[in-house]
Amino acid sequence: MTISEFLAPHHYTLLMTPPSGANGQPGNPITAFLPLVLIALIFYFLIYRPQKKRQKDREALVKQVEKGDKVITSSGIHGTIAQVEDATILLQVSDNTKIRVEKSAINTVNPKNTEKAAEKTA
Repeated sequence: MTISEFLAPHHYTLLMTPPSGANGQPGNPITAFLPLVLIALIFYFLIYRPQKKRQKDREALVKQVEKGDKVITSSGIHGTIAQVEDATILLQVSDNTKIRVEKSAINTVNPKNTEKAAEKTA
């Protein structure tokens, strides 16, 4: 087949014809949106829902901190809680050093009761 035969007008008409369903009927519009719905469901169950659960767990963890708990902040500072306020905590990092940090900066909490229980079992 030469280029001139390929560029013949009847080939253009085949390329420009719209796709047709069975018997020349248009396809079902629900099937056109089905992939989008499936992508949205996958996004919800694999990304959004687990992230919301982690966020709720972290908020509950931050609300339950109390004086004497050992914590690690998101910046990596280890210390013991000396005082709890509404939005901040006073964190004792050494004998004479206390710093004030936001509660939202708390990353890990080791409650004081669990350490005593771990020492008794060891």
